[in-house]
Amino acid sequence: MAHPLRSTAPSGGTTDLRALGAMIGDARVVGLGEATHGSHEFFTMKERVFRYLVEEKGFTTFSLEMSWSAGLEIDDYLQGGGGSAHRIAEETLAGSPWERDEFVHLIDWMRDHNRRHPERTVHFMGDDIGAPRLGDRVFDRVTAQVARSRPASLPRLQELYAGLRPMDDIFAYLEKPTSERRQNAARAQEALDLVTAAVEASGGEAGEWAVQHARNIAQTFAFAGFDAGDPSSVAAAQRLRDRVMADTVLWWHRRTGDKILLSAHNGHIGYLSSYPELYPVPQGASLRDALGRHYVSIGFTFNRGSFLTGDAAGGEWKKTTVPPATRDMHEHTLDRVRHRDYYVDLRTAPPAARRWLDVARPTYDAGSLFEANPLPELAVGRAYDVLIHLHRVREARPLRSRATP
Repeated sequence: MAHPLRSTAPSGGTTDLRALGAMIGDARVVGLGEATHGSHEFFTMKERVFRYLVEEKGFTTFSLEMSWSAGLEIDDYLQGGGGSAHRIAEETLAGSPWERDEFVHLIDWMRDHNRRHPERTVHFMGDDIGAPRLGDRVFDRVTAQVARSRPASLPRLQELYAGLRPMDDIFAYLEKPTSERRQNAARAQEALDLVTAAVEASGGEAGEWAVQHARNIAQTFAFAGFDAGDPSSVAAAQRLRDRVMADTVLWWHRRTGDKILLSAHNGHIGYLSSYPELYPVPQGASLRDALGRHYVSIGFTFNRGSFLTGDAAGGEWKKTTVPPATRDMHEHTLDRVRHRDYYVDLRTAPPAARRWLDVARPTYDAGSLFEANPLPELAVGRAYDVLIHLHRVREARPLRSRATP
């Protein structure tokens, strides 16, 4: 049965989300996708669902498909750091599809929640490699802990990191020769091994965090060691990235015990990707393997509208508009349901509907790039547990816009 959505805006009542809460059940991690990286309604709906999960189901972490180090900076702000949500967004989300006013609104709400509820604060976590940047501070977090745990190891660690930090622009870094990037990846892995050994004896929470910081640095340089001229090398890097994102979410969940809303593209949170040659095992598939029924995947589709797309080199995000879905697309039939915007549990669909959902068909799918001819194909019934369908979407708002959703 399709359940109508009252609104995608984050404010207002949540009675229309009760059925969604029942579909989520006792999941510990909920993956909430997006069919594009730049649509207003997808972003505001994520805040709306997160608020509901925080207030009704005890969720405490919002995880985003963004760099681990940037997530740390946002979380520091949420826990009482200085500045403003707008400033922290400018500093941490620059160049990303989430450098948008909708995410300033989310960060503002999370900070305000923590002021009002210091006994049950919420957290922000980036689960991705260090793109578009790592930054100096994550290196400092590692070296500071090694200085405390095993000072004798610090000189070698500083030597290993000297040629790697700060990694402020991964796209510029990828212009370096492949051989140099792979040597740097080996240095970052040696640093991780050194840090692991240095803090192993002392143990403790601070040591575990230092190892995770060093691990993300090593994973970032391993990812950035691919050969752009070798399709198999590019595919291996993308497989590594999805595994890193899954492992980071699992590490956070096991380390903190938090229930997590995982925000990422449909192709990451689901069990299938519309580009299987690049993403044969999406993040969502790994999380399902690790968590079983305690992971729930929620995908998005839309019938028509506008969104933002970029390019492979990290260029400017620009508006793209698509017409109503054609008859051969999943979205055409999904949009004929009597509700304008709605959600449905795909796991309980009747057999005939299930057979239709399990057939791969063209679908609107835009990540950093958008390919319209031909459109990618996906069997949405096998990709997600729950589907949210929206009739129309608009492009996300630039960060400079200060209007209220």
